[in-house]
Amino acid sequence: MTTTITYDQLTDLAGTDLGHTEYRTVTQDQVNLFADATDDHQWIHVDPERAKDGPFGAPIAHGFLTLSLAVPFWTELLEVKGVSTKVNYGLDKVRFPAPVTVGSRVRMQATVAEVVEVRGGYQITVDQTIEIEGGAKPAVVARGLYRFYA
Repeated sequence: MTTTITYDQLTDLAGTDLGHTEYRTVTQDQVNLFADATDDHQWIHVDPERAKDGPFGAPIAHGFLTLSLAVPFWTELLEVKGVSTKVNYGLDKVRFPAPVTVGSRVRMQATVAEVVEVRGGYQITVDQTIEIEGGAKPAVVARGLYRFYA
């Protein structure tokens, strides 16, 4: 469920659990397109036949592909009305505890850790976890920084 707030309500978000997104299936086509975009064609990602005999028994998504899913997941979790610009300001910390095999379903959970005023706007710090359906460990644990300007 999407949390919808106004720009003026951003300061009230600290400590808010934004919940979970819907699951998305990671496909081989996505992995191949990401490999083309980043020039990372390692066999563990793009050669399904060889990857069957690899350490994970199937091809796996690039860690940065899985991390990049935070962008579309955000649209499911938070909508801030009354902003002129939203900026992905960066990441403080990122870890990839478990690989995502092709065909797996992933979703994101996010909690707003902090909201601070920055020149002309607000920055929110968000603890975000991309989970693998049925997985013992998450695929991505990251602390994201996002800025909103009126």
